[in-house]
Amino acid sequence: MLEVGTKAPDFTLPDKNGNQVSLSDFWGKKVVLYFYPRDNTPGCTRQACAFAQNYGAFQEKNVVVIGISKDSVASHLKFAQKYELPFVLLSDPELQAIQAYGVWQEKKLYGKVGMGVVRSTYLINEQGMIEKVMPKVKPDTNAAEILAYLAGE
Repeated sequence: MLEVGTKAPDFTLPDKNGNQVSLSDFWGKKVVLYFYPRDNTPGCTRQACAFAQNYGAFQEKNVVVIGISKDSVASHLKFAQKYELPFVLLSDPELQAIQAYGVWQEKKLYGKVGMGVVRSTYLINEQGMIEKVMPKVKPDTNAAEILAYLAGE
């Protein structure tokens, strides 16, 4: 995982509509960059819906929300439509950003060990520097924790 005070690695990935989006497109704004394992799984759905429910609060603070997983563009489109997700979802099947941010790690699931995306969130400031690192976040509280941090709580 990257550390607070590190320059956030730039990347360019396709969004749910196939448009190329770069992190640097958002310099000048704070960015919540959250990495999650898979579309349409229970935890990832709860996390995405929590961000969607709080999206207005992020917009009021001029904060961009970006979710990244290795799912396909088509998967992201279905996921976003099904749950009315108003924020940016980026597809990273080649693990470009996922590896650059150190969230591709060994995981244990039901006694099996394999590589996968560890649910993690970064807050990137207006100058493109990492302001906050949240490893192994809980899907239900992640959005609220970031809003509390942004409010100085």
